[in-house]
Amino acid sequence: MVNQSSSRDFSWSYWSIVPIYPYGQRRTIRREVIKNSVWTFEQLQGIFYVVVPIRMTVVRLEEGGLLVYAPVAPTIECMRLLQELVAEHGDVKYIILPTISGVEHKVFVAPFARKCPQAQVFVAPDQWSFPINLPLSWLGLPKKRTHILPVDSSTTPFAGQFDYAILDTIDLNLGWFSEVVFYDKRSRTLLVTDTIVSIPENPPQINLVDPYPLLFHSRDQAWDPMMDNYESRRKGWQRIALFAMYFQPSVLGVPQWLRVFRDAFRASDRSKQGYFGLYPFQWQDNWQQCFNSLRGNGRLFVAPILQTLILNRAPKATLMWADKIAQWDFNQIIPCHFDAPIYAQPQEFRQAFAFLENNAEVSKTYPLPKEEFATLQAIDNTICKLRLVPPPVEY
Repeated sequence: MVNQSSSRDFSWSYWSIVPIYPYGQRRTIRREVIKNSVWTFEQLQGIFYVVVPIRMTVVRLEEGGLLVYAPVAPTIECMRLLQELVAEHGDVKYIILPTISGVEHKVFVAPFARKCPQAQVFVAPDQWSFPINLPLSWLGLPKKRTHILPVDSSTTPFAGQFDYAILDTIDLNLGWFSEVVFYDKRSRTLLVTDTIVSIPENPPQINLVDPYPLLFHSRDQAWDPMMDNYESRRKGWQRIALFAMYFQPSVLGVPQWLRVFRDAFRASDRSKQGYFGLYPFQWQDNWQQCFNSLRGNGRLFVAPILQTLILNRAPKATLMWADKIAQWDFNQIIPCHFDAPIYAQPQEFRQAFAFLENNAEVSKTYPLPKEEFATLQAIDNTICKLRLVPPPVEY
């Protein structure tokens, strides 16, 4: 559901804290996933036209009221859509911050909590901030209403309806990574932040609200006109997905005059070279095959950046966490990015983490082509050599 509103209703005045697209204007779409029980609120975010959905999930509580998982920007439009649910089901009682490193999620929690003065805020343990590690109250979270999620989920006020699993904090030297996955037992829904994704074949509805990034990436050459039609939007979305997952997929080249920059700045986001009117991309003819290999008919997988740079630093802890989650009886997953809901069984969730296992049989069914990890692997090798992060650990 999208409200017909003025531009003031989409305004996000704190955009300069995390200056990413679409900056100060954020549209919101509300979708009902399970009638009168589960809703998603989607907005857009990205860097230089590599734009993907960011999603919060709202769940109706059995005793009345609402729980919000991973808030998005509380614009006038967003809060109006939320207020319609409040009027029918009761106030927001709990706000969940399920990550410690995702600044694109953390930045919205304090402003959202101020819009819901009756709500208790629960945050993942071991919160930190950069460049100075500040107390949560200094980051705007309400001191008297903010609580750390305990390891034992049975001690929380929402334990009757929700279970959760906390991924042990992974020390990356430059910072830490952790994620808290929630399980709504009533609706059999798993709420995930960043670890699991599934790529839709067609652009998500929220991307159609602002189609310019889709049309920008649909071009084959800089001088190609932007043709606004279904096929262009679809092509643009699929290429955005390749950028977002691989940074520089194997089917993407750059002109000779830019190769020296590519080699010097291997870790940079290629999309920023396409900003300010430049478009130094050369898609090979088989780019569609690369996307189909990534999507794999909508399968679950762990984002390549997490596979290459983060979760492989703590494979044992990650697999134990995934094993615990796979014991729950869920039948759908709602991540904070890309496709949702994803209809999947617990064993499919667990299989997505099989890349961490040192097993010959697992390697035969590796979900993503290894050649697509070249750029991420180069980044990993560089930052390991510089001792900015610890090296990967074999399970």
